[in-house]
Amino acid sequence: MDATAKANEIIGLDGVSLTYRSKSAEVQALDNVSLAATAREFVALLGPSGCGKSTLLKLIAGLIPASSGVIRVNGMPINGPTPSIGIVFQSPLLMAWRTVLQNVLLQIEIRDLPAADYRMAARELIRLVGLDGFEDALPHQLSGGMQQRVGLCRALIHDPDLLIMDEPFGALDAMTRELMNAELQRIWIERRKTVLFITHSISEAVFLADRVLVMSPRPGRIVGEIMVDLPRPRTVATTELPAFVQLTREVRQKLNAASVIE
Repeated sequence: MDATAKANEIIGLDGVSLTYRSKSAEVQALDNVSLAATAREFVALLGPSGCGKSTLLKLIAGLIPASSGVIRVNGMPINGPTPSIGIVFQSPLLMAWRTVLQNVLLQIEIRDLPAADYRMAARELIRLVGLDGFEDALPHQLSGGMQQRVGLCRALIHDPDLLIMDEPFGALDAMTRELMNAELQRIWIERRKTVLFITHSISEAVFLADRVLVMSPRPGRIVGEIMVDLPRPRTVATTELPAFVQLTREVRQKLNAASVIE
């Protein structure tokens, strides 16, 4: 990483490994992972099931400690949860008895910040994700895609520098997932947060990301990097371009090569 990129670094991992003990043995989940992401960059992390993608997310978020190595966010070592990070999980994890607006503001309450100071920002985020008019709706009145939009608002409400998304659209049907990819891209273009996006979908990774990082089977390591030099905003038509097809082929080849090596 050159000096300019280093100065703009939002995520920095150097030689991160994680070993944990199961009931019968020690398991190495991650092995010597190093990666970086700069300000306003969209990075997709792709790998087979069980390779440690979600574990890596928890490490970066400060939810669990690494066995070795260094993790930095905004140049500061991570030793626990930090307000610099917003997280979107595969399940939106909404409180059934709270309205859309109240669910978005839950993040503020947990951080012991004055909710009244964030109501306007919450309403603006709700408008941004296309839920204007649903502020008082309860989760059961929303579709799966709408619930995930609420989860995205909740992750953004405290204005984090880094947004980590753990397969946020994996449970959605294909058409809704395609729509949410386009919506996420639109929101990212407007807000320009650094995003680390975990997915199993090759086409989703290429559609959304500036860079795609490929992980090996467990113990997870970064074994490939593909730059995605496609113009934005990307649309459904983008997925039919020869350049898009070639990029998905490159990602698939790196995934297959990693599995063969293992």
